[in-house]
Amino acid sequence: MALLLAAVLPLALGEVYFVDKFDDLSKWTQSKAKDEMGVFGNTAGKWSGDADVQKGMSCPHDMRFYAATAPLEKKASSRDKDLVVQFSVKHEEHMYSFCGGGYVKLLPSSTDPAKFDGSSEYSIMFGPDMCGYDTSLIHVIFGRDGENLLKTDKISLEYGDKDQLTHVYTLHLRPDDTFEVYFDLQSRANGTLLDNWPFPQPEIVDPDDTKPDDWVDEPTMDDPDDKKPDGYDDIPKEIADKDAKKPDDWDDEDDGEWEAPRMPNPEYKGAWTAKRIPNPAYKGEWAPRKIANAKYDPNAKLGAYDDIAYVGYELWIVNNGTIFDNLIVTDSLDEAFQLAEQTWKPFVAKEKEAKEAWDKEHKPEDAVGEDYAGGDDDEDEDAFGGDDSGEGGEGDGEGGEGGETDAKKDEL
Repeated sequence: MALLLAAVLPLALGEVYFVDKFDDLSKWTQSKAKDEMGVFGNTAGKWSGDADVQKGMSCPHDMRFYAATAPLEKKASSRDKDLVVQFSVKHEEHMYSFCGGGYVKLLPSSTDPAKFDGSSEYSIMFGPDMCGYDTSLIHVIFGRDGENLLKTDKISLEYGDKDQLTHVYTLHLRPDDTFEVYFDLQSRANGTLLDNWPFPQPEIVDPDDTKPDDWVDEPTMDDPDDKKPDGYDDIPKEIADKDAKKPDDWDDEDDGEWEAPRMPNPEYKGAWTAKRIPNPAYKGEWAPRKIANAKYDPNAKLGAYDDIAYVGYELWIVNNGTIFDNLIVTDSLDEAFQLAEQTWKPFVAKEKEAKEAWDKEHKPEDAVGEDYAGGDDDEDEDAFGGDDSGEGGEGDGEGGEGGETDAKKDEL
C-alpha cells in the first residue's frame, strides 16, 4: 500500500509554506480598507484549457481596488535557505489600453487582513505590472526599514509576452544573496541583490571631494598655430546664379529692376574654426573619490526575512479579467516548477485553442487575430459573497501602473 501511495502522490522536493490552486477562495480574507472595493471572483475565465483545473482568483470589474490576504500554513523564512514564490496570471482584457497590477506581496505576521491596503508593510513584492504595451515589467521590490527598494534596471516583458493567455512568474532567492526571475519557467534575470538593488554599497562618493579649479577635462584644444586664411570672411554664403536669364516678358518699369536668383556659393566653407589637437594639459574626466560606506555591512543578509506569515494581492485594476492561479511559497525551485509542470504546462496549447475558438465566436470578423476580450465577465461569481454593485472610488494609487504603486511613490 505504501508503495502504491508513493507512486500516486507527487514526490515532496522541498518545504511548502503555502500553496493554493484556487479551487475556491476559502483561504482568503477580503480587505475592508476602503468603502468601495472590487470583490475577487473564482473562475477560469472566458477561455481555458480546463475550466476546473484553471479556475483562479479573478478581478471581475473595471476601475477597482482589490485586496485580499491568506495566511501561510507555516511561517516562512529566507534566512540561510532558499525562498521561491511562484504563481500564474492571465490578463483576459489585455489590450492596448490595459492597465493593472499582477503582483503578490509577502507579508509579516503584523498584517491586519481587514485593513490590508497599499500602505501596509510588506517584505517582498513580486510579479508583473502592466499599462498598455509600452510599460510592462516584472517587479521585484524589497521592503527594508520603511523603504521599498526597486530593482535598479527593469525586467521588461517582451511584446510577445503580453497576450491574453496564462503565464507563470517565478522568483528564486538564494541564501548567498543571489536571485533569479523566471517567465514561463525560462530565466529572464539573475545576479546579486547588491548589484541590482539600492542596498548600501561598499563604497560611496566622498561628499567633501570637489573638482580642483585647475582641473582640465577638455581632451582637445584649438591649435594655436592654425591661422584663419586672409580673405576667408570675404567669401559670401550665396552668390547670384550666373546661368539665370532675365525673362523675356520682364518689364523693368512695371516689375522693377531684375535681379538674378541667389544660389549657394560652392566656395563658401562656413564659419572658420581652428583645427583641434590633443590637449597636453588634459587630466581625464574628473570623478569624485570613493570612500568606505559606514552603512555597508559585509555580513548583512540582504534577502533574509524571518517573518513571512501572509501572502496578499493588493491591486489597482483598470480593466477586468485578471485571473491568478497556482500560488506557491516554498524553499525549493524544483517544487515550484513541478507544480507548474502539472497545472500550467499541459494546458498551454489547449488554452490557446480555446482562446482562438472564443475569438471566432465573439470577435467581429475584421478583428480576429487582434487582442480583444469584450466587456466584463458577467458569469464571474462573487466568491466572497459580498455586494460589489457600487461605483469604484477615486484611486489614490496603491495598485498597478494605472495608479502609482506604493513603491513608486517612495521612488518619487
